[in-house]
Amino acid sequence: MIQLTDAEIKNRCENDSVYRKGLEYYLSGRIHNFTYNKAGTIFQAFVMGTSLYRVMIQKYHGELYTSCTCPAKARYGGDCKHIAAVLMYIKNNHAEIEDNLKNKVAYDLFEEFEKREYIPDELKQPVNIEVTLESYQFNTSLSLRMGIDKLYVVKSIKKFFDDIDEGMVVEFGKGFSFDPSVNTFKEEDIKLIKFLREIYEIDRINTENSYYRVDSVISGKCVRLTPSNLEKFIEVMKGSHFNLVLDGKSYYDVDVVFEDLPISFKLEKGNKDKNLRLTVEGIEKVKALDSRGNFFVYDGKIYKISDKQRFALAPFYNMYITNNTNSVVFTEKDKQKFAEVILPNIDKAGSVVIDDDVKSEFYSEPLVTKIYLDKEGERITADINFTYGQYNINLYDDGKTKIKHNCILIRDEVSEKRILDIFEKCEFKVKDKSVYLDDEDSIFNFVSNYLPVLQRYADVYYSESFKRMKFYKRSYSSSIRIQDDDLLEFSFSIDDIDRDLIPKIFDSIKMKKKFFKLPDGSFLPIDDELVKIANFIDSLDLSSKDLKKEIVKIPKYKALYIDEKLESDRLKIAKDEKLDSLVKAIKNPMETEFEVPKQLKGVLRKYQEVGFKWLKTLSSYGFGGILADDMGLGKTIQTIAFLLDEKEKHKEPAIVICPTTLIYNWESEIQKFAPSLKTLVISGNKSERGSLIKSVEESDVVITSYPLIRRDIDSYENIEFSYCILDEAQHIKNPKSQNAESVKRIKAKGYFALTGTPIENSLTELWSIFDFLMPGYLLSHRKFVEKYEKPIVKYKNEEMLNDLSKHIRPFILRRLKKDVLKELPQKIETTSFAELTKEQKELYMAYLENAKTEIAEEIRSKGFERSQIKIITALTRLRQICCHPSMFIENYKGTSGKMELLMELIQELKESGHRALIFSQFTTALKLIEDNLKREKISYLYLDGETKTKERGELVKAFNKGDSDVFLISLKAGGTGLNLVGADTVIHFDPWWNPAIEDQATDRAHRIGQVNTVQVIKLITQGTIEEKIVKLQEKKKEMINSVINSGETFITKLSEEEVKELFAM
Repeated sequence: MIQLTDAEIKNRCENDSVYRKGLEYYLSGRIHNFTYNKAGTIFQAFVMGTSLYRVMIQKYHGELYTSCTCPAKARYGGDCKHIAAVLMYIKNNHAEIEDNLKNKVAYDLFEEFEKREYIPDELKQPVNIEVTLESYQFNTSLSLRMGIDKLYVVKSIKKFFDDIDEGMVVEFGKGFSFDPSVNTFKEEDIKLIKFLREIYEIDRINTENSYYRVDSVISGKCVRLTPSNLEKFIEVMKGSHFNLVLDGKSYYDVDVVFEDLPISFKLEKGNKDKNLRLTVEGIEKVKALDSRGNFFVYDGKIYKISDKQRFALAPFYNMYITNNTNSVVFTEKDKQKFAEVILPNIDKAGSVVIDDDVKSEFYSEPLVTKIYLDKEGERITADINFTYGQYNINLYDDGKTKIKHNCILIRDEVSEKRILDIFEKCEFKVKDKSVYLDDEDSIFNFVSNYLPVLQRYADVYYSESFKRMKFYKRSYSSSIRIQDDDLLEFSFSIDDIDRDLIPKIFDSIKMKKKFFKLPDGSFLPIDDELVKIANFIDSLDLSSKDLKKEIVKIPKYKALYIDEKLESDRLKIAKDEKLDSLVKAIKNPMETEFEVPKQLKGVLRKYQEVGFKWLKTLSSYGFGGILADDMGLGKTIQTIAFLLDEKEKHKEPAIVICPTTLIYNWESEIQKFAPSLKTLVISGNKSERGSLIKSVEESDVVITSYPLIRRDIDSYENIEFSYCILDEAQHIKNPKSQNAESVKRIKAKGYFALTGTPIENSLTELWSIFDFLMPGYLLSHRKFVEKYEKPIVKYKNEEMLNDLSKHIRPFILRRLKKDVLKELPQKIETTSFAELTKEQKELYMAYLENAKTEIAEEIRSKGFERSQIKIITALTRLRQICCHPSMFIENYKGTSGKMELLMELIQELKESGHRALIFSQFTTALKLIEDNLKREKISYLYLDGETKTKERGELVKAFNKGDSDVFLISLKAGGTGLNLVGADTVIHFDPWWNPAIEDQATDRAHRIGQVNTVQVIKLITQGTIEEKIVKLQEKKKEMINSVINSGETFITKLSEEEVKELFAM
């Protein structure tokens, strides 16, 4: 239920005028048709304004979401007067609504039970169903009639099912209606109804959801049956009667029988002595029901015949239908072919009667096939003999059946062909009325795969030399465990096989061979299990020399890849408990016993606690990793928590290497969250840095930048750190860059990388980071390119992509904002610190000293209150120098630390798919940012006080639709009245005196309708007036929040002491 105060409703409105109008609408009774759901979370009403507008209000996860169909709502950032009026109605009728909600549950339940009257099926009256199957030229459909005393046609089968699903009464006429609450189906008809319902539901899905037009199989009273559905129908109707209309002829009370047709064949002399006549008796009474020849109508019954009869009968049925005759004559020259092709098959189609004077012309005995296998040198031979009684037929003679004593031998051509096909598939060659194979692959294929099949159909005899040719099925054993020296030990062996042969066996596997020929001439079959083991061993990058060893040592960091590989490939390799424990800990860091440092308990969010424990778990096993969380999820604080917890275990300091613009951000964050850690920022000229580096052992965390580490790397040569942390690790994506080469020379006990974009353009970038974390884990760069990068990028090799993923997955922790949204606030506020450039600092210090003198003199001569303009002007100039000196200094050629930081942020946001609003009090600053965006070819939109009202709306629509990555907005022009939920990041380029104004600007993106978490970033220049402004804002937050009147600024509330503090350095 929604609970609101008047102040909260007022605060939601676009302005005071809107609130007052809403109150007027509520009091004048303009709210109509007010309704709400049973949960009291969704409310709807219509409000009469210039038109009737619909208002929707929804409470979801404690937040209110509102919408209105009025045009004003689309323009406003806040609620319109119509929404305000409805919110007031809810507030003032809260008790009544709540009472109704409580009672509504009970009343709804009463109503639900009252309209339902449960009647068991056995008490309901069953209806009679008559089914008619109609088939014309194999187009089959069925229809129904239904009733109790009299049967009525079901005119629309679709409507019938729709109505009974809704519990509606189906009217058939004055004499009958089907009421689901009082009527039911007979037990023998339930299968039929289920069958029809299944067709109905599939048909509805096909016709409603298909992209292309699909014709319905149900039209009015008819259900069209496909051949497969006809088979189902016959099965359903087994044991029941139905009517049949076949090509216009009607049959009533038809039975279905599952047996062969009573067809008989008569073979006799033809009209000439040497001719033969074959007559198919009963075929003229048979009528096919379907095109597949599964069902025939005969003597008023439907026959479902066997596959054997269907195969043999089809040619005779086609003969009858095509030629309108049930007999065929074979001349003397056709007798041989008749005996080979037709005579062996007719007994499968029906009974056979042969006249005595015809029997004497044929010799009929069952086929016995005998095959003799022999081995001659490197080849195997086969003699194939087909024997019919006393007759023996050699396969490779002239192929004609011998006729002895004027008899024709009836050969079983189907069985003979089955044998011949096996030899043909195995590619046997013919020589001297026998066949042979002479290459090892073909011999292995025949003996392994086809000889067992051959033995089912023939008597097979082997010579002694053939028997000596052995095919061994060997057992494999392999195991992996963690040894005391913290390495993995892997062993693999094949029973009774010399270890020196294993590399050769694996070479055969790589050549896709199906066997390996052992030195004694026997064959070792290469089965799927052995192939999987070989592929697994290959993935470990073991050499031939390694494979000959009984035990192979493997780096422990391979453990997680090995475990995932074993699981995904279902390999039977034994593992020890230590390995299982390691894998479990890294996969489930929250189950480990690591505790967040006391200082940060309650500070870290749940997912950040997971990140901390993940870092701890990896480090405890000596592994490195990439914390790749999305921007704004707190990679820095997770790392600080880790370093703080590790402080007690390591005397050596940790080193953090980051972009220049983030050095002081790291220092500030450590001082804020872990003040007990002593930080040392390496900066200044070469001499100053050298002096600082000499004192690193006195600190807990050393902070330096990529440019400085390049210059100073020799000075770190003899220093060992506890941990080396790379922030924005994409700075070493080029393995040949000075950045990468320098950081890889740092000596530390553990290495971690922080980056939201571990891969930007190529897989080599990922390799370079892993080469820093765990050198050799992803092979050498050359091997990595050959094994992974080239196959994946060039050939889209999914197998290699999955394999690489298995390697890196345990060592990368990446969470996106949307993934942890449930435990994130909707708005995350962070401060990023920039450092003044050398030129900036010189200008800033000179101007500061001059301003201090002038303001002190101004206050002495005019007093504090009359010196406000002078003070504001001086403060503004200092703030402008922090942003970019060229904002008021002509021909300034230097750069700006803050501008550089901003452009880095924008690039990172763009690469991560985020879209940003950038606010500044100074339009001159926005113009400078605009120039930089143009130079970097980053799309943007621009809005300031000069933008016309109409154009403002168009810009807002364009941005929310997805046009441009960045929206530049002046604080005063765009701080209110805009709805920019297309952005998920807000950057305040310069701090404004009144944080309430900044909050209003932030709320352009962080508002109702925003589906993403909003990241708010304030850019502050280290050691300047900006930093002091932020501290003053925090100090007087209560006062700042109360300053809400338009035009009032924070500067008017400052005391003389606070102004002096701002100018103090």
